[in-house]
Amino acid sequence: MKTLLRFRAGIVIMLFLLLLFGSAIDGYAGSPDLSGENTAASGDPDAESPEPDIARSDAGANPASGDAGSALAAADAPEPYYIELLEQWKQKGIVAGQSGTIAIPGTDYSGQSEQAKVAAGSFENKDDVLIWSAVSDEWIEYEVDIAQDGLYAIDVSYHPFIGEKYRKPITLGLTFDHVSPYLESRSVQLYRQWQDQMPAKKDDYGDEIRPPSIDVSGWKTEPLRDSGGSYESPLLWHLTAGKHIMRLSGSDPVAIEKIELHAPLKIDDYKTVRSKQPENAASPSGDSIVIEAEQASWKNDSSIPLAYDNNISSTPYERGKMVYNVINGERWSTGNQEITWTFDVPESGMYKIAMRAQQSYSSNRSTFRTISVNGQVPFSELAAYRFPYATGWQGITLEDEEGAPFEFALNKGTNTLTMRVTQAPLKPLLVELENIISDMKERGLDIQALTGGTVDANRTWNVERDLPGFVGQFGELYDRLAGVQQSLVAVNGRSDAVTQGIVTVVKDLKELLANINRVPYEADKLVNMEGKLADYLQQLNAQPLQLDRIYVVPSGKKIPRMTSTFFQELKGSISDFLYTFKPKSELSSVDDGVLNVWVQRGRDYVNLIQQLTDEMFTAETGIKVKVNLLPDSDLLVLMNAAGIAPDVALGLSQDLPFEYALRGGLYNLAQFPDFNQLYERFAPGTWIPFYYNGGYYGVPETQTFEMLYYRKDILDRLGLKVPGTWEEVYKMLPTLQQNNMNMPPVPYTPFFYQNGAEFFTPDGLKTALSSQKGFQGFKEWTDLYNVHAADQSLASFFQGFRSGTVPMGISDITTYIQLMVAAPELNGLWGIAPVPGVKQEDGTITRWMSGGVQSGVIFKNSKKAEEGWEFLKWWTSAAVQERFGNDIETLNGVTFRWNTSNIEAFMSLPWKPEDVDSILEQWRWFKEVPNVPGSYYLARELQNAWNRTVLDGINSRSSLETAIKEIEREMTRKLAEFKFIDGSGKAVHSLNLPAVTEPWKGVEPYVKGGSK
Repeated sequence: MKTLLRFRAGIVIMLFLLLLFGSAIDGYAGSPDLSGENTAASGDPDAESPEPDIARSDAGANPASGDAGSALAAADAPEPYYIELLEQWKQKGIVAGQSGTIAIPGTDYSGQSEQAKVAAGSFENKDDVLIWSAVSDEWIEYEVDIAQDGLYAIDVSYHPFIGEKYRKPITLGLTFDHVSPYLESRSVQLYRQWQDQMPAKKDDYGDEIRPPSIDVSGWKTEPLRDSGGSYESPLLWHLTAGKHIMRLSGSDPVAIEKIELHAPLKIDDYKTVRSKQPENAASPSGDSIVIEAEQASWKNDSSIPLAYDNNISSTPYERGKMVYNVINGERWSTGNQEITWTFDVPESGMYKIAMRAQQSYSSNRSTFRTISVNGQVPFSELAAYRFPYATGWQGITLEDEEGAPFEFALNKGTNTLTMRVTQAPLKPLLVELENIISDMKERGLDIQALTGGTVDANRTWNVERDLPGFVGQFGELYDRLAGVQQSLVAVNGRSDAVTQGIVTVVKDLKELLANINRVPYEADKLVNMEGKLADYLQQLNAQPLQLDRIYVVPSGKKIPRMTSTFFQELKGSISDFLYTFKPKSELSSVDDGVLNVWVQRGRDYVNLIQQLTDEMFTAETGIKVKVNLLPDSDLLVLMNAAGIAPDVALGLSQDLPFEYALRGGLYNLAQFPDFNQLYERFAPGTWIPFYYNGGYYGVPETQTFEMLYYRKDILDRLGLKVPGTWEEVYKMLPTLQQNNMNMPPVPYTPFFYQNGAEFFTPDGLKTALSSQKGFQGFKEWTDLYNVHAADQSLASFFQGFRSGTVPMGISDITTYIQLMVAAPELNGLWGIAPVPGVKQEDGTITRWMSGGVQSGVIFKNSKKAEEGWEFLKWWTSAAVQERFGNDIETLNGVTFRWNTSNIEAFMSLPWKPEDVDSILEQWRWFKEVPNVPGSYYLARELQNAWNRTVLDGINSRSSLETAIKEIEREMTRKLAEFKFIDGSGKAVHSLNLPAVTEPWKGVEPYVKGGSK
């Protein structure tokens, strides 16, 4: 009893001391830092940490001002969108800065990062310019002296580096005084100029081959814009009087002549502009000027392609031939994609502009373009001009709201017309929709915290009592989303498919709001709604528009008819119908005199492979090749059954070679004497799916592998490090979850492979999941959700990662390209790392992970197996894969990066140097799942087992045992069908599956510091 009393007395004393000194401690912690040693305020150019964390509404303010508490709050707050800050400036009455221009020579930089490769010199006929040969994340700084407070635009005179490895725009992050004032300032882009190589070449049938683009970039002065095309005008920065440090950071090489800061340009409306011109100016006497849209002078994105349109009024038109005669509307739809046309005006005067366009991609939804003449937006109505939806081609005259055509003053001689994709009218609504999605996820997390992630039908909830404030927040979500829907209709001009979809979500929210106590039982509805809204957000980002011709018409002349008459349409339809009976090339018309190659990819891939084959393979070997498009792999089955098959097929999924080999349809490539030389080109784990009964029946072409993606800014803010093992992941998940963040679902393969388990026994006749390692792997996989509460589902990893609610997750390498292209505002804020692994006794970490492989095969009935083998060796060689990868990316843009399985060719593609080692480290541990008869049941039954354990709470061991029984039942049936076991289940012969137990050493020559 005395001991207990002493213990209680001790507790009382401790509480008293805490109360006594608590306020003093709080006061000390909240006191301002007067020492001048605060990193954010020190002015040290190498102090990187404040940059991703401190969000400010005023770039000109002293970053050291304020107390420690406000600095911490600023560090935790995400940067606002530019549109939000612009509204704040407007409310504060902040206007344009000084009237003059502040010019800073590129060579007058005041600081640089330690690794920055910068020098003054001559570049492309200009002397004394800054040559910034950036290869990784670097920065340079300039001192700027501002005489007058205000808003400033920034222009840069620059020249991109030109070469095969330089295809992206130059992406720069810009800060003032080590602060990024708004999100868009992290990613401004300086664009290249591309020109299609016209006239287009033709194939053997007289069809045009889509022309590639060449980089014709020169010295150019451009204002800094947001990379998403979200605003009508260039970006502005609020700068106070005095000296500031302007930092440019990036990893793309560029030469800079000068940087200019000036007050924003004011664009008057049409009425004002027209009033300053002669009211009764004489109309030019010449004819209309017709510009073929496909004959553009240049475009700022090589992936804006030409397209073929067979409408009889599209020009040029050649009956029965494929002629690239229009700008592809689906691909001219995002970011700041811009096209410029040059035309000669024979006589100065006033002109009207019209165009033959097609805008029928998304039902009832309008598209917007910024239209410039001779480099300037002539009046405000063209800053975001609306192209309404209509079925088919339409003639559009640039006109005011009353239908009166705009008149443009053009001088005699050369003029330019530029059209740039913009989503400016939609931007405020897109920002609000993003915020709604984020808040909806938070409401879902509230419900998950309330219910513990399980639905108990026998429990009664009182949400208003159990979750204070939830009902009000949920009602606010409903009101905000309904407001977005109504505003979208107003901006668009009518209701469209997206707004109708949002109406459905609004109704669902209203129904839940009316039965608020049912929400804990239907939390999955919130996840579904979140996914729908994320999908609508992606759709709204696209602004497609197809163009055939542009007309520049003297103001007094009538605009020519731009659409077909009924009889012209009828004539064209009959002509097209008749030509369907005269196919120029059919898969069934296999030519015995050539090597027939079928490719299951797009038309551009087929044309390019044919072009390279003619240029390189046939020229070297004398073997003639005909490359055909294979629209569907199912045709292989049907045509093979009809006795029609190619010699070689490319682009097949990793399961098809096994399925055909199982049925005796493919050639065993291991029979060729030099097979081992080809085998060494690729990681052993990529060969596993193509193995069957002692042979290999496919060659790896491309592969995708999983990587760990992480947000640098968020992990830094939370004091977290990139995890290297699953144990480290488990330790950091509570911190993420406490901040309303989480990790998305993870595939099952790493948990089995990294624990030393295999999916099938070495003989291939049973699963190997019933081992202790197999049960351990499955338990770790399900414990990630049951014990560590990782997200069980996620509508969109890209959207969650972009918004920051999912700051870390595993996804394939294609996400890397998506983030570079579709999320430029995250420039410098994310990175990739190998997937987490399991630490071994010797300290090494095993990181086994699967992905996906596409393949090339030779058919068994081919009479040209030797020629086919020569073709596969040539096609998968480093030189050819590098050439093809560069050409296809130049033709279609970065989104079409060729993820070749040939590591030497892969390393030649323009990856960020800081990311290459992470990719190579994961490549070492690439290991696909084997194919055996009936193995298609594996993924399905493992998912069923996961559902039983995670969703239904069934013991992991018994759940996996059930899955094993189902998998082996199907395997037994298929093994008996293909005579691997007899009627009694006794093994007739073994599959002898290959074993991959060591990481691939083939990556070592390419690791930093290696021989390559």
